[in-house]
Amino acid sequence: MKLKFLKKYPICLLGATLFACSSEPQPEKNPNLEYVSFEPKATDLPLDRGQYYSKLQGFWLGTCIANWTGLVTEMDKIGNIGEIQTGAFYTREDWGQHDQPSIWGQGVPSALSPTIDFVFADEDSLWGADDDTDIEYIYQELLLRNQTSFLTGEQIREGWLRHIRAEEENYLWVSNQKALDLMNAGLVPPATGDPANNPEYEMIDAQLTTEIFGLYAPGRPDIALKMAHLPIQTTARRESEWISNFYVTLFSLASATDTSLPLKDQLFWMAEQAKKELPQDSYPLHMYEFVKAKYEEGIPWEQARDSVYYRYQVNQMDGYDLTSRNLYCNACFAAGINFAASLVSYFYGEGDLIETLKIGTLAGWDSDNPTATWGGLIGFMIGKDGVEKAFGRKFSNRFHIHRTRVGFEGDGIDTFENMAKKGIWIVDRVIQDEMKGGIDLKENRWYIPE
Repeated sequence: MKLKFLKKYPICLLGATLFACSSEPQPEKNPNLEYVSFEPKATDLPLDRGQYYSKLQGFWLGTCIANWTGLVTEMDKIGNIGEIQTGAFYTREDWGQHDQPSIWGQGVPSALSPTIDFVFADEDSLWGADDDTDIEYIYQELLLRNQTSFLTGEQIREGWLRHIRAEEENYLWVSNQKALDLMNAGLVPPATGDPANNPEYEMIDAQLTTEIFGLYAPGRPDIALKMAHLPIQTTARRESEWISNFYVTLFSLASATDTSLPLKDQLFWMAEQAKKELPQDSYPLHMYEFVKAKYEEGIPWEQARDSVYYRYQVNQMDGYDLTSRNLYCNACFAAGINFAASLVSYFYGEGDLIETLKIGTLAGWDSDNPTATWGGLIGFMIGKDGVEKAFGRKFSNRFHIHRTRVGFEGDGIDTFENMAKKGIWIVDRVIQDEMKGGIDLKENRWYIPE
């Protein structure tokens, strides 16, 4: 396994060592973990635990900014096939212009913003939970509550039933909603994502709920994928599962890049490694190679996005046949078309947080979901301070999980600092118990074996 991992995901130790010696705050010890002594090896990947704490705050902040901004245009533009037709897709010229109604907006633009623009929560307000953040929040709590790195199907079912309302409005859709229905009927994951039980298994759901597992196993996507396997299979199989594996791998590799390189180069390297999770001849791999080729041709992102629409939804190439099934909104929630759209903003954004989020918001389909993924990834890589610097302002650090979920302490009001601390505690356990690495609490540093 060691040799296989090294060949598949080479670790960039040169850049990774730059994590050392930060002046970031030192999160306290996990009270439910017995820390053991450890002698680091020269080949271990050293990561600054305090800096990681700031990066996890950047993940939550970046995700929230991107999620709420993307919601302005969610399902405004899905193409012109079938009964629901939404006209021409947005272009860069539409940024700052009037928002157009979504497919369920009944002719009324988004209540979040009258124009297509960033949506922020000021320092004295709250970030509301949404489906891009709340299931990941649940999984983080479950990992801590059960003092484990690997959730069981029973633990996932118990957590979903405890923290998700059984009836609308419960902020679940397609595969997530079907999985909850199946849990209420007595099924336990992974049966809830089995195509024999869940006809929505090809939808986008697992992509929104599992990226965070990559952050729990920094630099070790092999372990991150094992941790995420059952949560992904709670709602996904085949292509939707493979795409989710791609995202989890990206997030894990975000700690193993050469940080002396521009962020664009780091992201592109991560993507080339993560695409190895997409099986040969699968439509997700074809989508990846198609979008990357369009970027390399130098054509505008709008043209690349339009090419995605015609190739996959109009002409149904590379095995992507969802249009022929006559699904609601031409499967606008599908994992595949939203994966392709996400790659447009990923490549054309070139590591620039603001540009990436603008393109993602304008790209179409389920625009809040891919945008939230990249906001979280880039937010993690540049940290909370980097996010604030990018926008030239401060934001709220408070998160209201009870907007969409139930059953948490403190009336559902949490902070990014506390959420990041919990993430650190999970990583402590993963590094020590699963990676057989070490934690130097005096120097506030992790050591991750290759």
